[in-house]
Amino acid sequence: MDTRTSPIRLRITHLREVLAQQGVHALLVPSSDPHLSEYLPERWQGRQWLSGFTGSMATLVVAADRAALFADSRYWVQAEAELAGTGIELVKIATGTSPAHIEWLAREVPRGAVVAVDGQVLGLASAQALKNALDAAGVKLRTDLDLLDAIWPERPGLPAQPVYEHLPPHAAQSRADKIAAVRAAMARHGASHHFVSTVDDIAWITNLRGSDVTYNPVFLAHLLLDQTGGTLFVGAGKVPPALATRLAADGLKLAPYDQAGAALAALVAGDTLLVDPRRITFGLRQRVGAGCTVVEAINPSTLHKSRKTAAEAAFVREAMAEDGAAMCEFYAAFEAAMARGERITELTVDERLSAARARRAGFVGLSFNTIAGFNANGAMPHYRATEESHAVIAGDGLLLIDSGGQYLGGTTDITRVWPIGSPSAAMKRDYTLVLKGTLALSRARFPRGTPSPFLDSIARAPLWAEGIDFGHGTGHGVGYFLNVHEGPQSISKAVPDAHMAMEPGMITSIEPGV
Repeated sequence: MDTRTSPIRLRITHLREVLAQQGVHALLVPSSDPHLSEYLPERWQGRQWLSGFTGSMATLVVAADRAALFADSRYWVQAEAELAGTGIELVKIATGTSPAHIEWLAREVPRGAVVAVDGQVLGLASAQALKNALDAAGVKLRTDLDLLDAIWPERPGLPAQPVYEHLPPHAAQSRADKIAAVRAAMARHGASHHFVSTVDDIAWITNLRGSDVTYNPVFLAHLLLDQTGGTLFVGAGKVPPALATRLAADGLKLAPYDQAGAALAALVAGDTLLVDPRRITFGLRQRVGAGCTVVEAINPSTLHKSRKTAAEAAFVREAMAEDGAAMCEFYAAFEAAMARGERITELTVDERLSAARARRAGFVGLSFNTIAGFNANGAMPHYRATEESHAVIAGDGLLLIDSGGQYLGGTTDITRVWPIGSPSAAMKRDYTLVLKGTLALSRARFPRGTPSPFLDSIARAPLWAEGIDFGHGTGHGVGYFLNVHEGPQSISKAVPDAHMAMEPGMITSIEPGV
């Protein structure tokens, strides 16, 4: 294809025309939605639509004369391939939380010019950092424009899939008990109201699930709790009448999804609102009534759901057993097929392993896209085989399979590496180093409340001793039939804070690599 008329170049050109009409020099397009989700509904996949980069995390900046995509090492190879011919340059950043795009805007945008970003999808903390940097550079910031609407003619609407209830016995805590626990935390903060936008927090509090977001059993909603009741702002028709009645019995009424901002604006003097500055967008925070007192602290539900109860842990073990049985079924069939000389590709692995999981009790869906990477493909943490580009599993090497499932009693995330043919001495060395790191962290004993980033070096030490490191985190929290990536704990190089303390009931992955 002539790159001068590629779809991405044409979209960028159209965007620049709209920017000029609006008097804007540059547009910032984060990988985000009004709930600051990791996996985005199609409506908010504007960064992917505009750049052609399909990785789950990156930030795009389109200026009048340049365009840049900021991505960390998990995506460099993928981004270089997908951006080729688009005119968008790849800026390699150290971590996904790097402020490099903010520094780039402050440096590259002329003094007195305007930078735009949709405030409805920009995190409050990110907005504050962006505004501070642009103010210092003499650059103006606009957050009242959603320019994607102007250039994306077939932009998807809001998802319409129904909401359903996570029921006992797998829902081991009642909705009333969870709401009571959140209200107790509100009282400790002196808050009369609490606003929640993060969809996994809402799903946990309400014992509801959905399918609005790929791989995560959640639904788009906002929740405003007060001292006696609450309002769930959700799309019309998504909650069946019988379920709405059960919610009402627990003091939760329904309201249209787009009325959340108006409800915040209606808060008055005498009201005290608890919000999590890391889990609310700038646009929604700006809607809070001027007379209302705002208290900023972590969502109580984020802490509660990270600490699984004994009953939940028992169900997780059952889910892991089902998942392990599916893995064993697949591996046995895989080895037999390889012995017969059958043609197996990375796509075959995905298809057959997913089918094995689907046959297990309590299975609902995959917890993320299956990563089956042979040899070089296995070196890309978020690789995904496609019909257009995938490897045949043949010859000598290593096959990495990173996969997981959503079960009514838990969420799984498991990585295994299989030798194919005769692995080289270097492959055996690397595999052994990763195994040493995994074993070291698995065996570690540490005091309760140890900040999770402090544990990161235990897994890295065997690799560091050989002059090797990896660019992603060692481990992440895992939800309970919720998001496969869950905080606040993170075994990584992240700067620790008080909420990252390891506590009983937390579930975390251990996945060093090379």
